[in-house]
Amino acid sequence: MTTTITHWIGGAPTASDGARTQPVDNPATGEVIAHLQLGTAEDVDAAVAAAQRAAQAWGQTSLSKRSAVLFRFRELLEANIDELALLVSHEHGKVVSDAKGEIGRGLEVVEFACGIPQLLKGEYSSQAATGIDVYSMREPLGVVAGITPFNFPVMVPLWMAPVAIATGNAFILKPSERDPSAAMFLARLWQEAGLPDGVFSVVHGDKTVVDALLDHPGVDAISFVGSTPVARAIHARATAQGKRVQALGGAKNHGVVLADADLDDAADHLAAAAYGAAGERCMALSVAVVEEAVADALVERLAERARGVRVNAGDQEGTDMGPVITAEAKERIEGIITSAEQEGAELVVDGRGCIVPGFESGYFVGPTVIDRVRPEHTAYVEEIFGPVLDVVRVKDLAEAIEVINANPYGNGTAVFTASGEAARTFQRQVHVGMIGVNVPVPVPVAWHSFGGWKDSLFGESHIYGPEGIHFYTRAKVITQRWPRRDDLAGASFHFSGDSAK
Repeated sequence: MTTTITHWIGGAPTASDGARTQPVDNPATGEVIAHLQLGTAEDVDAAVAAAQRAAQAWGQTSLSKRSAVLFRFRELLEANIDELALLVSHEHGKVVSDAKGEIGRGLEVVEFACGIPQLLKGEYSSQAATGIDVYSMREPLGVVAGITPFNFPVMVPLWMAPVAIATGNAFILKPSERDPSAAMFLARLWQEAGLPDGVFSVVHGDKTVVDALLDHPGVDAISFVGSTPVARAIHARATAQGKRVQALGGAKNHGVVLADADLDDAADHLAAAAYGAAGERCMALSVAVVEEAVADALVERLAERARGVRVNAGDQEGTDMGPVITAEAKERIEGIITSAEQEGAELVVDGRGCIVPGFESGYFVGPTVIDRVRPEHTAYVEEIFGPVLDVVRVKDLAEAIEVINANPYGNGTAVFTASGEAARTFQRQVHVGMIGVNVPVPVPVAWHSFGGWKDSLFGESHIYGPEGIHFYTRAKVITQRWPRRDDLAGASFHFSGDSAK
């Protein structure tokens, strides 16, 4: 018998006002393991009302008390990592060890947010004018919402909520409908950590809930991670409502391999970055841009790595790569592989028709290598979001940079080289927000900020880190004067009168 997943509003599981539900599958088996209640605009109203009530008190809570809640949440998250990782594996399909890695990267942001007393320190100018001091502070916005994708059901919510909550806001999470249970698990941990009811809420749903959050006058800011078309639409709609928006979109990340690189090392990293989590990462390296002089040798190595990837259910021992998220995703990915073959690319390793014994109904696509891909091919134009590695051949570093800069996305990229000069040229000339030098997946640590350029980001603010602190707060500047009663000289009618000097 399957369970029914409800919302989390006001500190408790809350049934929806609506009757719509959606099945939640285990991607490794194709079986329905739960039914998810899809929220309504009325559910969003209830969550916002609870958040507004909670935000008033939480925003006035001392930094030391807020920090204490964050520390307890961190300890609980670490203590429950095994159970949470298994839950993610069963709903998402990723390997349990990879799910633990996702939680670990989320923990980094929690640890960063634990230092909120230091992070919210303002500035002070004594005697800015005669008898006048000026100082600044940052205050919470109020109620903020996060709309997060299926591929990181723990990490991406943890990129948002800890920073938003530490800075004094109430946070409403709208997770993906594909793997919703992790959000409910996090809600219970927040409550156990001592977070007041209403400060963290979860409303499940589809476009109905998203639109309600974007339009609700009680929501002050929106954080989003997902595809570029949706990011663009969310940014336009929410900013039209006067909200702050950080909307992180899609990616087509390139890994450049120069002729002087260690080809075995590059092949190892490219394979891991392309096939980890079945390629369902916004920072996956889905394109290898290779100098022609070493392309044949690298492709041979990539094919060997691809054929050696152990594909199985994510909770099975020794698995390297699990299934993709849905049957529709599997069909779409295999269709793109077929298009590459039809458009003249060379299919070196074909992952179509992958069957895993004992999990024949799972949504598996095998690791795929496509050589001699050109920028006009569908496999290059589309964000595949699957275990497919394109190989684009170029004559030199300059052409590699041209290829990357011509792409509409600007999320992440990497270069594999033994030359410091080449690496410096690359990192200064590519129009990309996050760059790895011999590092395949350059996700910044928590005390920096994450985000790309061009069609990979809508809005000015990157996520978490220092930019996250600024996004979830607004500045207030105070100019104060405490004159002696025997020194009241009167006011000036001039803007820059003597009293301001």
